Amino acid sequence: MIDILRKLLAPEPARLPEPDSRLALAALLVRIARTDGLYAAEEVERIDRTLAQYHGLGPFEAARLRTEAEEMERQAPDTVRFTRALKAAVALEDRADLMAALWSVALADGLRDAEEDRLMRMVASLLGLTDVESAQARQRAERRDARE
Repeated sequence: MIDILRKLLAPEPARLPEPDSRLALAALLVRIARTDGLYAAEEVERIDRTLAQYHGLGPFEAARLRTEAEEMERQAPDTVRFTRALKAAVALEDRADLMAALWSVALADGLRDAEEDRLMRMVASLLGLTDVESAQARQRAERRDARE
């Protein structure tokens, strides 16, 4: 009985704040990198480079944003909060470029994982993109990454 009363009177756990689009992109990149269970140095480097390019940040600011995003991603129960913030901030015609950046991180470790593919399909759908648009974004990311 006392345990039931404690649970009823306990304060609600703090809700995570909705991320702004910069933090949402960073957290989504981190989530994609971590999906296969391996958070490789190549993925961290690609995340930092993507954040620097996408937001015009220097290397230290990009790393700081990634570090903040790592904590937010760890606490976030779902991916929808990240895609919702991005969908609100990024025009539909620019989301394919965003998807290419996401694919670039997913492919950075040189491995294609079924769980990563599943997450990428879900993210594309949540961003309002088709499977074909996502595949085209992946191909652009592969070509760009091969040149680097």
